[in-house]
Parts: sequence; C-alpha cells; structure tokens
Amino acid sequence: VFSTDRIIAMSFPSSGKQSFYRNPIEEVARFLDTKHADHYKVYNLCSEKGYDPKYFHYKVERIFIDDHNVPALQDMLKFTASVREWMSQDEKNIIAIHCKGGKGR
Repeated sequence: VFSTDRIIAMSFPSSGKQSFYRNPIEEVARFLDTKHADHYKVYNLCSEKGYDPKYFHYKVERIFIDDHNVPALQDMLKFTASVREWMSQDEKNIIAIHCKGGKGR
C-alpha cells in the first residue's frame, strides 16, 4: 500500500481465497469508512475484475485498463478530470486507487 495525505494506492480489494494474499474487501471498506467516512472515492483500474460497489457505498469509478498496459488517452483524461473534480469538492476528500496487484497500471 502506498499512501499520501489524500491518495491511497493499493492492490485489488478481494474476497474468497484471494483475500489471503490481497486486501480483503471487508477490511478495506472498514478502513475507509473508519478513517475517511463520506470523504473517499475508489478508482478501480482493473479491466479484468470488478466487485460489488456497495462495499464502498457506490463511490467507485471503474476505468478499464489492461494489465501491464498504458491507458488510452481518453481514459486518462476521464480519470484525471474525475479525480480533480472529487478532490476539489472538499479538502477532506481522498481517493483510493487500485489495479490488480497495486503496481502494474
């Protein structure tokens, strides 16, 4: 996990057997709700996998980027505009961003 004051980069929030070696989705949700209640948005950059956004109160945006590839310019512009808008709404707002392993995209 990489973190600044307002940006958290992490691996995929997982369930089932994958939660043994990736972040358990329930623990990620508990952490975000405890530390950043009503002030976080999750960005899923993983094209291969998704999850039920209810874990994060539907504050999830998905950008489909294939593993070990760069995003399309259109997707990058959409992502940066969304982050800029979210972060500017409140100085307490943070983002949690992930792909599959937390470093490929």
